[in-house]
Amino acid sequence: MIKRKKIVGRGRGSGHGKTSGKGEKGQNARASGGVRPGFEGGQMPLIRRIPKRGFTFTPKPKYEIVALESLNRFSAGAEVTPEALKAARLVGKKKIYVKILGDGDLNHPLTIKAHAFSRSALEKIKKAGGQASEIKPVLAAKS
Repeated sequence: MIKRKKIVGRGRGSGHGKTSGKGEKGQNARASGGVRPGFEGGQMPLIRRIPKRGFTFTPKPKYEIVALESLNRFSAGAEVTPEALKAARLVGKKKIYVKILGDGDLNHPLTIKAHAFSRSALEKIKKAGGQASEIKPVLAAKS
């Protein structure tokens, strides 16, 4: 059962008339009256009395993983960027952080730009005669 909202200020016969449940005068009876959450009347608030412990969590970027073998669809000497991977439907998200893993082999040289590479992927790219360059991921500032 959904309870109906209390309707106030509709005359004394309603039971919620005159002061509309706010009592007589005082800070809480005024329009926009009251104190901010956590205010304890000038006493040191609980949140400031308790000791602070722990650490601040800084989120790490979440990578979309691309296997090295799936890059063979690009032509020899092509530049492979996160935008090109999105166009080729190898990654799907809007905010792309791409990591290239060394699954499979690369058949021809490519210039690959990604946010991260596995060690085996770097070795296989160099072995195929290609180049790998890392793009620094930009994390959103903590608000």
